[in-house]
Amino acid sequence: MSQNRLGELLVREKLISLQQLRKAQDEQKRTGQNLGFTLAKLGYISDGEITNFLASQYRLEAINLDEYEIDQEVLKLVSREVCEKHRIIPIAKSGSSLIVAMSDPTNLNAIDDIKFLSGYNVEPVVASETTIQSAIERYYNAGPSYEEVMADFDLSDEDIDFGADTEEISAVELERASADAPVVRLVHVLLLNAIRKGASDIHCEPYEKRFRVRYRIDGVLHEEMSPPLKLKNAIVSRLKIMSQLDIAERRLPQDGRIKLKLGKGREMDFRVSVLPTMWGEKVVLRLLDKSNLQLDMAKLGFDPEPLRDFQWAINQPWGMVLVTGPTGSGKTTTLYSALSELNKPGVNISTAEDPVEYNLPGINQVQMHEEIGLNFAMALRSFLRQDPDIIMVGEIRDFETAEIAVKAALTGHLVLSTLHTNDAPATISRLLNMGVEPFLITASVNLVLAQRLARKICPECRRESDLDAQALLEIGCTEAQIATAKIYRGVGCPACNNTGYKGRIALYEVMRFHDDLKEMVLQGASAAELKAAAIKRGMVTLRMAGIRKMLEGVTTPEEVLRVTMAD
Repeated sequence: MSQNRLGELLVREKLISLQQLRKAQDEQKRTGQNLGFTLAKLGYISDGEITNFLASQYRLEAINLDEYEIDQEVLKLVSREVCEKHRIIPIAKSGSSLIVAMSDPTNLNAIDDIKFLSGYNVEPVVASETTIQSAIERYYNAGPSYEEVMADFDLSDEDIDFGADTEEISAVELERASADAPVVRLVHVLLLNAIRKGASDIHCEPYEKRFRVRYRIDGVLHEEMSPPLKLKNAIVSRLKIMSQLDIAERRLPQDGRIKLKLGKGREMDFRVSVLPTMWGEKVVLRLLDKSNLQLDMAKLGFDPEPLRDFQWAINQPWGMVLVTGPTGSGKTTTLYSALSELNKPGVNISTAEDPVEYNLPGINQVQMHEEIGLNFAMALRSFLRQDPDIIMVGEIRDFETAEIAVKAALTGHLVLSTLHTNDAPATISRLLNMGVEPFLITASVNLVLAQRLARKICPECRRESDLDAQALLEIGCTEAQIATAKIYRGVGCPACNNTGYKGRIALYEVMRFHDDLKEMVLQGASAAELKAAAIKRGMVTLRMAGIRKMLEGVTTPEEVLRVTMAD
């Protein structure tokens, strides 16, 4: 089916509007991606809806590839190159036929190619392009396992025994050990497994008698492997070489970056931090997957009313919008989503970040360098001489940065920034504590948003669970909510690594800074008093947001307790 024909049919069936189709076609011309993928990326229609629509048009079966386990014998019949060229993947054999998942079942060239190369007749089924691409990555990228790599090591070889952390180990010895083929393969497996499992961080941790590697998946650490202690320095040195760090310097912290090129132009960045500990250097790698960056606010987890308030605040001509929460709570993603919505040709946007995590075309992003004096305060001062409309400051850490940000917000600029506080009302107390005058806060702050990330129940193994009314009361549910509540949990399956959770959703506490709250700040009200007044005004707290998601069957009571505090 031609791209134009697909668009026309989707509009005719009222699955998208004509305006959405035109916007998607403009975006498609810019990126070169196909129309279905672009519509899904822009959030106008889901992958599943497109798949079901195509399946009904051609009277074919629609399948979800995440639910399939494809046999290696089947994959050998069609090369990765052919799969990527035609956006297809073989999934099973049936007699003299090969069942092939296709994003476009009318692609006769693809069917002819597969028939010729495999010698089988082709039976097409429909799957979304996104799931086909991730299946290609999953199956064709599958390198050697940890066990296979470890079988290549001759651990009796004393030449690679760097167990002792002595200063005598030379850079030459470290480089030689880290260039050893099995070490290179082991580090490769370590990085690829993290990508495959959807980890956000990798922790390589040395202890007195062991060396362990843990992955943070959906916000929780899981032990992945425990390589022999004698490989500790070789592995760390390999990671440092890949990050272009000084392998001879083992007493000071270092920061670097690794760029991995995966198939079909996909890139994965690893932000690397090396920290000397008592038993050697600990390495933490943060995975930054640009293809997974969710910039559609509606898909982040906002409920309609908080989303309306947040969009009101970021569309004001001036003032401050503050996002607060601990490290790893998704603050950067929320700010990037706001910036991508504001990023228009007629607007000048500058950001000061430490570090710059994702590159956003059309936005002037500045990386901080404390060692040469380029900090948030200096960057902000410079921005104000660059004729900006919108400024984002990575974090307000001190009075100097807060003062300049407030002045910028009072002189006709929209300022977005983050702070580390426990909830939205406490953010006002934090600014006062930094030394910002109350009248400046009330004049500049438009809205404060606090957020946390809760793990979602795995959709593959989600089951209704027993209802413990007393436990729900203690969490903060009302009697009326408990009367109609259904609680779900994941029982554990291969799709979620037997954890019962897959993916995360954001919980938001959005405090719009109304005039009565401003008056309370000027009169010296506490954070608790501000919170009570904001709740009366209709603010949904983090705990309330968590309870809502639990009652909707998205998350569990345990997750709500783990990531939110009682009101």
